[in-house]
Amino acid sequence: MMSSQVDPGVLLEKVGNAGVITINRPKVLNALNLTMIRQIAPQLQKWENDNETDIVIIRGAGGKAFCAGGDIRAVTEAGKVGGPLAVDFFREEYILNNAIGSCKKPYIALIEGITMGGGVGLSVHGRFRVATEKTLFAMPETAIGLFPDVGGGYFLPRLQGKLGLFLALTGFRLKGRDVQRAGVATHFVESKKIPELEKELVGLKSPSAEDISRVLDSFQNQSSVDSEKPFVLDKHMSDIDRLFSSSSVEGIVQNLKADGSEFANKQAETLSRMSPTSLKITHKQLQAGATLSLQDVLVMEYRLSQACMRGHDFYEGVRAVLVDKDQSPKWSPSTLEEVSEQSVDQCFSSLGEKDLRF
Repeated sequence: MMSSQVDPGVLLEKVGNAGVITINRPKVLNALNLTMIRQIAPQLQKWENDNETDIVIIRGAGGKAFCAGGDIRAVTEAGKVGGPLAVDFFREEYILNNAIGSCKKPYIALIEGITMGGGVGLSVHGRFRVATEKTLFAMPETAIGLFPDVGGGYFLPRLQGKLGLFLALTGFRLKGRDVQRAGVATHFVESKKIPELEKELVGLKSPSAEDISRVLDSFQNQSSVDSEKPFVLDKHMSDIDRLFSSSSVEGIVQNLKADGSEFANKQAETLSRMSPTSLKITHKQLQAGATLSLQDVLVMEYRLSQACMRGHDFYEGVRAVLVDKDQSPKWSPSTLEEVSEQSVDQCFSSLGEKDLRF
């Protein structure tokens, strides 16, 4: 077993015929920073071109999180002073997301524990995503003045009905088996079986994607935890499709308020706390992303990330949620009505020479 360890934030190992990436910052819930991205990206490329490597497995250390997201505080600090990190982090993160989405070798993400934001980007575009009963998935970006990036505009509109839009706007959390039922994970395997699953995967000789599917299916079939519980959103799916199919965020809020059910009222209240600008950007992002390739979505999202860096709400959201933790951001503009269509469209406009290129 060879191991190269430049910075313990990521462990990169060759185990049998598998390249294994371990996100190794358990004290900060495996938050992703630029140093880690710069280690994972070239190694992934090497393994993809290496005849001795058949599969790539990515996992998180410590059991609490796969990866709770990007190191957003560092990005906001840089953004405030025009530091290069605000540009480089998103650019290189999205290039890595694309490399995962186009990886020719079977890529297996073991998403145990908290998987949010940047952690979703490291997993969801891969061929296989394995959730356990400890998985907690969410894209909570509208609460910090951002939008569900890392290719959220690609995978979210491809979930059933309006589920992706609902998850994107509200930041609703999915747990355990529900992460697979929603279509975010491809498989569900009990946490205690993961070490055995890993052992079996790294022992495979020149496996095809079908061989890996068979192994994952068999482990899933042996996993009965929570199998009798219905999908948490089961009884709300038709409501979500109905209430969230409007051509505007204002329309969605009107639908929710007019509906008046407990579920609708709760979602209306949730949306009232989010950044109005973020909600409008996100709505347009998912509408556009539904018909774009992953690459084109990431080009669009890079433009949006830089618009957020130039704006107000991202800094205010990070202050309120992550820094001061007073949970009362002062959004500007503070209402949906004040966010003009023109200002939203501007966020999507080309950056010219500075656009993301692959």
